[in-house]
Amino acid sequence: MHNAAIAAEPIVRLICFLGVLVLMALWERLTPRRPQSIKRLIRWPNNLGLVVLNTFVVRLLFPLAGVGMALLAQAKGWGLFNIVPGPAWFAIPAGLLLLDLTIYGQHVAFHAVPLLWRLHRMHHADLEFDVTTGLRFHPGEIVVSMLVKLLAIVVLGALPIVVLAFEVVLNATSIFNHGNVRLPPRLDRVLRLLVVTPDMHRVHHSIDRRETDSNFGFNVPWWDRLFGTYRAQPALGHDRMTLGIDLFREERELWLDRMLLQPLRRDVPATSGTAATS
Repeated sequence: MHNAAIAAEPIVRLICFLGVLVLMALWERLTPRRPQSIKRLIRWPNNLGLVVLNTFVVRLLFPLAGVGMALLAQAKGWGLFNIVPGPAWFAIPAGLLLLDLTIYGQHVAFHAVPLLWRLHRMHHADLEFDVTTGLRFHPGEIVVSMLVKLLAIVVLGALPIVVLAFEVVLNATSIFNHGNVRLPPRLDRVLRLLVVTPDMHRVHHSIDRRETDSNFGFNVPWWDRLFGTYRAQPALGHDRMTLGIDLFREERELWLDRMLLQPLRRDVPATSGTAATS
């Protein structure tokens, strides 16, 4: 049964990933939030190429993945929920929330620690903001993130079903909240009480570092509100705001080879703007 659960995990994730990606891409075509000046033919193959590369790296370095680690922790009796077992109605939502809090804290650290920012800034260097931006992460960041996630799974003793649900939801919400889609303002105000909306997360991709260092949540907006990192709107508005960071403003930087080398580069910003360079 354990082997079946491990084998099913990538299939479930792939089906959900492709389904949400296609739906969001169609939504972007029907009601885009911002016009895009850089063609998808340039950005999408390279951003999607990172997905293929990152999937290979994760499967190579972490063959058990999250669900496998949860099963191992369960068998060994490791972690909070295995040491102090509780009813499923409590353990499942509590596990999901604690894993989400872990990802929030990790995201804050990727902005605060210079070495980690070097890995993470590639995500922010995208010159547009759409569904594929939510997939654009450096392999080095993916490895660090996976180590943090596995450690959290062991410490918490998160149930395997919790880990699988969290992975599926995290992938889906990352695609959703990076969507270049238009939501009615009233609906957006209601939704962002429960989930991170595209307008809320777009602020996080502003070139203004004060806005970049806000709205760190991927799934729920509650941590940003609780810890004072919530920012409702960009100062210049969504139509006039500039996306990206001061470094890597050329279209050539959107190619896979240049993206992979960005953490190693010590470029001086083109202006004295607000994005981090260290």
